[in-house]
Amino acid sequence: MIQKRTSTLKRQFKLFNTLFLLLVFTVSAFGKVPDIGAGSVKLKVLTFNIYHGATMKGDFDLDLIASVIKKLDPDLVALQEVDFKTNRAKKMDLVTELGIRTGMAPLFGKAMTYDGGEYGEGILSKYSFQSTKVHPLEYTKGHEPRAALEVVVKLSNGDVISFIGTHLDHEAGSPDRVLQAKQLNELLNSIHHPALLAGDLNAEPGSEPINILTQKWTMAAGDNIQATYPSSGPAKKIDYIMYAPLNRWRVLETRVVDEKVASDHSPYFVILELLPEE
Repeated sequence: MIQKRTSTLKRQFKLFNTLFLLLVFTVSAFGKVPDIGAGSVKLKVLTFNIYHGATMKGDFDLDLIASVIKKLDPDLVALQEVDFKTNRAKKMDLVTELGIRTGMAPLFGKAMTYDGGEYGEGILSKYSFQSTKVHPLEYTKGHEPRAALEVVVKLSNGDVISFIGTHLDHEAGSPDRVLQAKQLNELLNSIHHPALLAGDLNAEPGSEPINILTQKWTMAAGDNIQATYPSSGPAKKIDYIMYAPLNRWRVLETRVVDEKVASDHSPYFVILELLPEE
């Protein structure tokens, strides 16, 4: 009886060794497990100008926009050109509708009154909101009001971060973008934990507004500058995800999503790792 048990244990041990070696070979041959350090957390972040729910087919299709978001499975989404119960958006609360369709927590931030409703920023999140705030941005007479929508969330590893979605002035040569970039830097000065800034900044790399922002923020794109607009054939980068402070974040992936119908902007998707505090 003892010999039979010993033989069985030997066979089980050999089987375990075989399976372990097979696993090691598979990982070596087909790619290693992502190197996410202890105490760190991976975040999938998306910024998407949704063109108030209209599509490049000339219709209104929130299901299409939601499907684009769901395929990417982001943790945090910054949405621009978001309507809240305007006439053109069929009196719908767009970010709440997208929240229902994606299963994410929605939040709208008003920048201005428009077309029988409101217009501004939206955020979708897999995390609940610890706090939220709409920061009105400076603008000059005759230009559209703009805003930055900030949420504070607690991540799965216990870290707290701010996620800020914004949409800077779109007028060519507008001085407002410079004012708004400076204000976003001032906002970061008041934040004492890691932060992400995402949105349609209506400015290309090397322009004055972006140079101002990168005094405080780091572009996730780094040297990999990929055009995001127009979606039909991207020719310039105006959609960004930035982070601060530099030593708390590592970029794992950046991608301009090839989606030509859902909006006039290409979705911009980034995967980052939030590193433990040193």
